[in-house]
Amino acid sequence: MPRAPGTSLHRQLFVVLRDEILRGVYAGSGLLPKEESLCERFGVSRITVRRALADLAAQGFVERRHGRGTFVRQDKLPLARPRPSLSLIDSLRKTAAETQVQVLRVEQTEAPPDVAALLQLAPGEKAVHALRLRSVDGTPVMLSDAWVPARLGKQVTAASLRKHALYEILLAQGVKFGRVIQEVTAELSDPLQARLMQTDVGAALLKIVRVIHDPDARPVEYITVTMTPERSRMLMDIPGETVNTLSGGHFVHEVGGRPRS
Repeated sequence: MPRAPGTSLHRQLFVVLRDEILRGVYAGSGLLPKEESLCERFGVSRITVRRALADLAAQGFVERRHGRGTFVRQDKLPLARPRPSLSLIDSLRKTAAETQVQVLRVEQTEAPPDVAALLQLAPGEKAVHALRLRSVDGTPVMLSDAWVPARLGKQVTAASLRKHALYEILLAQGVKFGRVIQEVTAELSDPLQARLMQTDVGAALLKIVRVIHDPDARPVEYITVTMTPERSRMLMDIPGETVNTLSGGHFVHEVGGRPRS
């Protein structure tokens, strides 16, 4: 098992097995491979395997049954995945209703150059920046980093964001949503993200960037949402009539410093 710099072998093994458990790899019998099989598969010692299994047990993913092996706990077996059926606004409404929000920062400042360009801000024009953490029953699931042109963000305050989602505040002051450009990538968590999302520094994060426009094609919001793949996923339902358009998604590969389709 190739070792990632700065990460212990037993922790790497823990992460791989945890991912397999959450994906339902062991959903049939619930039984994990024997220690000898894991040693051979990952090329590690029995001590490393036992430490990884002990961590999985300590976090409630598995249970050790004497003489029988290590089994995935029933409450960790994946459920059938629902079909996506919500519009963007309905999805935002559902997220706001089912999570608890912690407002970490609200400020009016100049946006970073890339954000300013996407929001079509004039040189020196300010934007409202809002950083929020959403949790489910105390477990963080979503870190939202949003930017709104200052002319549209007058009602966006820490107090208002504790009571209403950002999209509700914008809609209430007459902003209408039109085209949405969305990019899905991944990144490694930095120390701040790791602390807020209760994960490891360097852990993989799912990253969604959205630029929302009004019906006149003027950008009204730039937002980055980061989530941990073991707690969250993104569902999409692409209508047949749009499957051959960009609505169906488009892969871009950056090789040699240049984007390639």
